[in-house]
Amino acid sequence: MAGALQAEEIGVALRRVGAQLLVRGWLSANSVVFREHGHKSALVVDTGYVSHVEQTVSLVRQAIGARTLGAIVNTHLHSDHCGGNAGLQREWPAATIAVPCGYLAALMPWDESRLSYRHTGQRCETFVPDTFLAPNTEVQLGGSSWEVHAAPGHDPDAVLLFEPQEGVLISGDALWENRLAIIFPELAGDSGFDATHHALDLIERLQPRLVLPGHGGAFSDVASALAQSRARLNAFVKSPDRHRKHAVRALVVYHMLEVQQQSHAELAAWITGTPIFGATLGCAHDPDLANQLATETVGSLISDGVLSASADHIRLAIRD
Repeated sequence: MAGALQAEEIGVALRRVGAQLLVRGWLSANSVVFREHGHKSALVVDTGYVSHVEQTVSLVRQAIGARTLGAIVNTHLHSDHCGGNAGLQREWPAATIAVPCGYLAALMPWDESRLSYRHTGQRCETFVPDTFLAPNTEVQLGGSSWEVHAAPGHDPDAVLLFEPQEGVLISGDALWENRLAIIFPELAGDSGFDATHHALDLIERLQPRLVLPGHGGAFSDVASALAQSRARLNAFVKSPDRHRKHAVRALVVYHMLEVQQQSHAELAAWITGTPIFGATLGCAHDPDLANQLATETVGSLISDGVLSASADHIRLAIRD
């Protein structure tokens, strides 16, 4: 992995693989658009959250110009990465949808519990996949062949996409520049830390020169990003409770990004009624403890200046 690229060099690398990175705000993951995908068609990797679907359609339309959207590819099926699938397909009905093969049983038929949406209290509009991405195969993105690699950890069925000639990696949520994504299997009592280590090791072996992450801008100092992710991961391994508290806070903030404000009672009811919190905090069968932990979580976010509270409502105080 070479040193950091300058902005102009990043632009050159993106043009060489025919890609445009659409950096999105939170709720929606980034999208990667390829204008050239077959005859007069384009392709997009990941499609944002369902409440941002009009923005997603507008951004994709602006990126592809007069071309039609021929294909949608998802790195994984968390709500912020595939929430625009159905909306984009309504706009461009001929667009096919390709998802990682590990989701087959959860999609055919559609099962929101197995797809995490009911578990996390998030939303995703139903869509039907056309093809499935298998690890250790290749997929055509634009005019290049991209390797498909399994990237479990954050999500057991996630994949990352790598173009070896230019060394460009579409990492989904397997690698960010300055943060580490929630490791969801650990919240369900399953193993996820080891898989996350393996995903980071895989990225190091691939030696990408440029990373297009699921959140944040493109970056090329991959060694630094890996080191930071490993440091955070090791801290979570040493203190799983720290990871659980981080995840709970992040999921509450994500919810508030969507609703913007709720009454104290509404937010407490959402937390205690959303299954992932009971499982993560060990209070699924203890309503009194669940309410206590919900109050403590919201209180800590208010104390830290992430949320603000009035007599009637709780609002998001920061946007990140």
